[in-house]
Amino acid sequence: YPVLASFAGMGYSHFGAAAVQMLPDSCSDKNGFSVQVSRILQIGKFSQLTCLGIHTLRYYEQENLILPNRKSNGHRCYSENDVTWIQFIKRLKDTKMPIKEIKKYAKLRADGDLTMPERMEMLIKHKIFLKNEIEQLQEHFNNLENKIEFYKIEINKIKPISL
Repeated sequence: YPVLASFAGMGYSHFGAAAVQMLPDSCSDKNGFSVQVSRILQIGKFSQLTCLGIHTLRYYEQENLILPNRKSNGHRCYSENDVTWIQFIKRLKDTKMPIKEIKKYAKLRADGDLTMPERMEMLIKHKIFLKNEIEQLQEHFNNLENKIEFYKIEINKIKPISL
């Protein structure tokens, strides 16, 4: 995923062709305490920025994968950290981490810094899984290369004979 040059300068985010302005504001956390957020996004803008649909974001919230803060009117407000977190979730999904494991990781993350060793262990296991996947894909790639080379040789053997 592209690095977001978003949260610097004038507060504009550039993600593909979309430019989203983040608004200075405050939100309340899940316990109702005021949270100072230097720049926040409402769900529509956050959806554009992360390339995830609003329904997907609501599903992620329902599954406790993301826990957005709330404005005084009850609307969700997302922060810079939420953007980074969503990118990480997408990366885990793209690398075939099961949703059950992503949910476990998200819960550990929400439980705080004392869970870092367990989270690191999960990532080490996933790294091993990815290494094995890469090795297997490399083997498939090499077999395809060999088959293509075989066809090239065989096709050259049966060139049409011109009279």
